[in-house]
Amino acid sequence: MSNKTNVGYIGLGNIGKPSAKRLIGDTFNAHVYDVYAPAVEELVAAGAVGCTSVADLASTCAHIGICVRDDAQVEDLLEGEAGIFAHANPGTLIAVHSTVTQANLLKWAQKALQHGLELIDAPITGGAHRAQDGTLCYMLGGSEEQVQAGTPVFETSAEKIVHAGPLGCGIALKLCNNFIQYTEFVAMVEATRLAEACGLSVDVLRDVGLSNGVVNEQMFMFASGRNGFAKSSSEEEMDQYFGAMGRLGHKDLECALSTAADKNVVMPTAEFVRDRIVDVFLAKDESRPPK
Repeated sequence: MSNKTNVGYIGLGNIGKPSAKRLIGDTFNAHVYDVYAPAVEELVAAGAVGCTSVADLASTCAHIGICVRDDAQVEDLLEGEAGIFAHANPGTLIAVHSTVTQANLLKWAQKALQHGLELIDAPITGGAHRAQDGTLCYMLGGSEEQVQAGTPVFETSAEKIVHAGPLGCGIALKLCNNFIQYTEFVAMVEATRLAEACGLSVDVLRDVGLSNGVVNEQMFMFASGRNGFAKSSSEEEMDQYFGAMGRLGHKDLECALSTAADKNVVMPTAEFVRDRIVDVFLAKDESRPPK
């Protein structure tokens, strides 16, 4: 009989799939679920157990990670007759990796307790390539005991694990981090536009910015990659490759602003960036040169 712990992962997207894949091994029995069947089939081929429903996964696993798009999708997985709350065994630890509002996270944690379950916030940062490399950063909100219980699972895909504080602190940290990141993107593309209009190479801007800490590689890669693609692409192609990321940014900033409103915190810059972020990803924030 196997001594492996049954661990579940729901949401096999760009970050979820490589993270779930890293659970496959000698320590855990990885159970996976996604509405997109090919993603499940790929991990089953690698050694995971494919689940046909959320209820199936929840009734089997002692730890369940959720990595889906938004608050509504997380709530759909948790609630209802077919959801995790209705089918998970008492003591199951539920880790929410999605970027959501703090208010909903706290609400779900309270409901989990009513079902004899534990729910913590465990958002992640680093992107798909770092998920594949196992070098993500996890931001955890919960008790010391909960963090210790979840750490062996998180360590399979983590370079760094930060215990931000009590329940809700992990998602708050993620919202702050994402706000800074998207604001950097907006600043970088506008600075790049000014530099090029003045006859400067963006590489020179990068050299100085890396030297004094003003620019990081992610900012440079975003601006140069977006600009290069936009020069030879239609609006439809831009939407295909950058649209989803822009809309995700808008959603994340909405979460930050909603949480800020709950705390009576005013974030006018976040409002400005939220209203522009989709156009920035699509290179609609400036006049595009003709092909």
